[in-house]
Amino acid sequence: MLKEFKEFAMKGNVLDMAIGIILGGAFGGIINSLVADVLMPPIGLAMGGVDFSNLFLVLKEGATPGPYASLKGAKEAGAVAVGAGVFLNTIINFLIVAFAMFMLVKGMNAAKKKEAAAPAAPAEPPADVKLLTEIRDLLAKR
Repeated sequence: MLKEFKEFAMKGNVLDMAIGIILGGAFGGIINSLVADVLMPPIGLAMGGVDFSNLFLVLKEGATPGPYASLKGAKEAGAVAVGAGVFLNTIINFLIVAFAMFMLVKGMNAAKKKEAAAPAAPAEPPADVKLLTEIRDLLAKR
């Protein structure tokens, strides 16, 4: 059973998948930082200084009455709040990752098409056909 597991784990597809998952996790971290630290601050500034990570709607106040300075403060006070800004950031993360994956798949498909479109080298004729061709050429020279 251990031998079968080792054979399964060492197959190329399993290793490729593991590498893809690890790289995907790292890529997700990069995209999260891109959205939270690079894209959303200028968008928030353009919209009048809105910090999207703290854009929330209080449905029910907690033990400490509001207003709350941040979503974290509202949750610490026990308030029921909808984190619309966090949700917006997540949607933007998803769209960026989905677009990047689309471009990756599109590039891979284009590479496969080029590879498939390349004409295969003609097969070498069998030995008897070569011999007959040589005989024909010799007879043509006479």
